[in-house]
Amino acid sequence: MAEHTETGYRNFIHAAVEEDIAPGGRFEGMTVHTRFPPEPNGYLHIGHCKALMIDFGTAEKYGGLCNLRMDDTNPAKEDTEYVDAIQEDIHWLGFDWGDRFFYGSDYFEQTYQIAEKLIREGLAYVCQLSAEEFRANRGDIGVPAVSPWRDRPAEESLDLFRRMRAGEFPDGAYTLRARIDLASGNFNMRDPVLYRIRHVEHHRQGTSWCIFPMYDFAHPIQDALEGITHSLCSLEYEDHRPLYNWVVEHSGLPAHPRQIEFARLGINYTVMSKRKLRRLVEEGYVSGWDDPRMPTLCGLRRRGYTPASIRDFCERIGVAKAASTVEYSLLEACLRDDLNAHAQRAMAVLRPLRLTITNYPEGRTEEFDVENNPMDEAAGTRKVGFSRSLWVEEEDFMEEPPKKYNRLFPGNEVRLKGAYVVRCTGCRKEDGRVVEVFAEYDPDTYGGNTPDGRKVRGTIHWVDAGSCAEAEVRLYDDLFADPDPDGPDKDFIQCLNPDSLQVLTGCKVERMLADAQAPADFQFLRSGYFCVDSKDSAPGHLVFNRAVALKESFKKEERK
Repeated sequence: MAEHTETGYRNFIHAAVEEDIAPGGRFEGMTVHTRFPPEPNGYLHIGHCKALMIDFGTAEKYGGLCNLRMDDTNPAKEDTEYVDAIQEDIHWLGFDWGDRFFYGSDYFEQTYQIAEKLIREGLAYVCQLSAEEFRANRGDIGVPAVSPWRDRPAEESLDLFRRMRAGEFPDGAYTLRARIDLASGNFNMRDPVLYRIRHVEHHRQGTSWCIFPMYDFAHPIQDALEGITHSLCSLEYEDHRPLYNWVVEHSGLPAHPRQIEFARLGINYTVMSKRKLRRLVEEGYVSGWDDPRMPTLCGLRRRGYTPASIRDFCERIGVAKAASTVEYSLLEACLRDDLNAHAQRAMAVLRPLRLTITNYPEGRTEEFDVENNPMDEAAGTRKVGFSRSLWVEEEDFMEEPPKKYNRLFPGNEVRLKGAYVVRCTGCRKEDGRVVEVFAEYDPDTYGGNTPDGRKVRGTIHWVDAGSCAEAEVRLYDDLFADPDPDGPDKDFIQCLNPDSLQVLTGCKVERMLADAQAPADFQFLRSGYFCVDSKDSAPGHLVFNRAVALKESFKKEERK
């Protein structure tokens, strides 16, 4: 459960930390010290964001420290590209680790020496069961596991372990296992594997190592070596906590971190598996890890999400023990709240239809003052050009409208946002399609006012044809059409949404947007919140990504 106190947001992790640092607590007088240990085999996604906010945020709340440690003990798919991206994402969110940046591989030698110590003390042994034999001998509930090599003498295991390190044996020939309890009801304690042989090049260590520690062995040692007080991790490690404590207790290191678990973040209409996200990238279902439809932080950033909106989202969902799935709409609501307060307003016509004001003098132009952001008085106003020829949205004109349609149709009046009231007089067609709408303006309605008090029900936005810029606009929707693409017996690829991206070209935008650069964001009136694409937008080729619709109801209507 979470609560709000005089010192701010408080959850069960905070309660545990406060108990530990209180007089008589296990860490009395010590600085709270956490760590964020991502594996550099992919880009961070929104699920990692919750974890890193808990790690960095807890340290921040109690005036402590948080380390950034790359968990690079599995060399198969790790790369410096991911290391750099992880650091960039964390800084973007507003967190910093100071000089406390480490790699798990920094501790390979110390971890190896602790493994030898366990062997000498009779707490570990070299096993030569194959992977298939290991599974076959693991036992079951009420049935102990079997290990024919458990009684191997320490001297023999130590000799084999050193030869494993020297590269004498092929992959899978031997493993190092802890000697704990083959009959334990917790299968993680049934003599778990501590080291395995892998002849593969490491992204930092090269080929100097061919044996690598398992995460459950390396991680507690790394925490203890760094003086971590609280090892905060996701709920799937709860059953691993006895092994974590066992390793810490027998490592001979002075520090004894406390592991606390929390529920992972689940969001509908997406997947959180790096393996599955990697497949989307490698098989070309998306344009890359930073595709704006991806739940990665770099993808969300490119789409237009702000650090404040993501931090707000993580704070709203809170920290819990029970796993749950959060509506993606909550994340979108957090973005709307942030952009509504800060984004500059602009007029953009995504599907342009020419509007000619036939009684407006040819060659005449004027400008109107328009608010940049009505939510922010300090934002001021801007000048918007106006002339005889304008662009309006195709959907804002109908020859034969249904009831309650209050936009342009022959004989009807509408208000052009901030400019004049106009009355539609007709249209021009080519090949049966409307290509131009005609209207007459009322010069007494300057600024959209009606001095005579007549009611004009419809207001539409517009862009001056003589001074606008042209842009490409990308409309994004959920990457998956199924709210639970990760569900049992589902192929998540088959759940992809074929309409997750619409690309509109020839869009017309206000002239002030012609020089807009990433990460600038705007509210396009009546259309949504948009940002300049950080990758593809360039001078002469404006590209805007829709971050989110103005309201959740707009998104539902689009789906219909």
